[in-house]
Amino acid sequence: MKQILEAILSDELDAVAGLEVPESYRGVVVRKDEVDMFAGRTTREKDPRESLHVQDVATPELGPGEALVAVMASAVNYNTVWTSIFEPLSTFGFLERYGRLSPLTKRHDLPYHVVGSDLAGVVLRTGPGVNLWKPGDEVVAHCLSVELESYEGHDDTMLDPEQRIWGFETNFGGLADLALVKANQLMPKPDHLSWEEAASPGLVNSTAYRQLVSKNGAAMKLGDTVLIWGASGGLGSYATQMVLASGATPVCVVSSADKADIVRSMGAELVIDRNAEGYSFWKDEHNQDPREWRRFGAKIRELTGGKDPDIVFEHPGRETFGASVFVARKGGTVVTCASTSGYLHQFDNRYLWMNLKRIIGSHFANYREAYLANDLIATGKIHPTLSKVYPLEQTGQAAFDVHQNLHQGKVGVLCLAPEEGLGVRDQEKRHRHLDAINRFRSR
Repeated sequence: MKQILEAILSDELDAVAGLEVPESYRGVVVRKDEVDMFAGRTTREKDPRESLHVQDVATPELGPGEALVAVMASAVNYNTVWTSIFEPLSTFGFLERYGRLSPLTKRHDLPYHVVGSDLAGVVLRTGPGVNLWKPGDEVVAHCLSVELESYEGHDDTMLDPEQRIWGFETNFGGLADLALVKANQLMPKPDHLSWEEAASPGLVNSTAYRQLVSKNGAAMKLGDTVLIWGASGGLGSYATQMVLASGATPVCVVSSADKADIVRSMGAELVIDRNAEGYSFWKDEHNQDPREWRRFGAKIRELTGGKDPDIVFEHPGRETFGASVFVARKGGTVVTCASTSGYLHQFDNRYLWMNLKRIIGSHFANYREAYLANDLIATGKIHPTLSKVYPLEQTGQAAFDVHQNLHQGKVGVLCLAPEEGLGVRDQEKRHRHLDAINRFRSR
């Protein structure tokens, strides 16, 4: 591994193909024999620092259509948090089912799960049938893994019956020194970004693109008013940028004055600090408070000059979903993913059916959507929202930050990269966008 890193750091990328691939590597894992370790604790009490371990794992066999990547940097997503606290269920069930699909996928069914659904790095090896990529290519990876053997996925790859999220529903993810991906997950690394910056947008940027921009999501248009929950967070920070870039108007919901400052620095003018306003959408564990929905809706109309949201960008789930359905305009759209506060949503269906509103489920992005989202990063139209970077050994702390909502934007992880700031190829382009690239770091 040392020789591989030295070749990358010295820009001798052509030499990578001739270097020996190590038999093992460092990976961040959860362990199958620890799935019950948090028994009796509430969700918030479950601590990723206890369940995420850095250990040596065997390098997997490289199959047809696959690539082995030297990972310079990765990032933490909420699916890593779910994996680490074994909710809503252990991911080892995903690996067992995938392992039954074929002799090749049996590699994924192991007593440990190498996690992580983002990466930026360098291709080391490609398997049979890979023509577009070669050893030495600098890449980022999106997290869509599909088999593409069934007709259902050929119009929209997210509809493939064997669609999975790499590093969450498959093994050998990106929080590691090496990662195994399908070659069609690879995309060019944006050349003006460092490794950790390039690694951070993948999952959330593509997810936001499908939710808001794609015809498969809300199909946002010029002039729309878009309510964005968690607008300074990993997902919401990209949604906010896309709304602003499209000529629509974001109404940004945040949870602190610092986070309000962040979204204003991005160009958003209409901001609601839900903690300062004291919104509490649930009276108790079982009953919501429609009066709070109305108070929230009134605040939105106050900011927008009387307009209700055309689109509600939903991802908190249970805590906010009733309010989201209520405040969307007549004929409007609630587009939802993630459900980080709970999966069992409750809402008053009268406000949906009688006002002709729509709920659209959205999950990651198909190949084309992921590539177009990455191109927005590469051309400098959308920028990374990286706020903090940890070394691989402290991935547990990084996941804890995300679990407890102690972060803003995205939390990055250095894998092989020995320090931040490496990997930039186009300094001129970087200089043009430097303030935007560092916006979340300066906070």
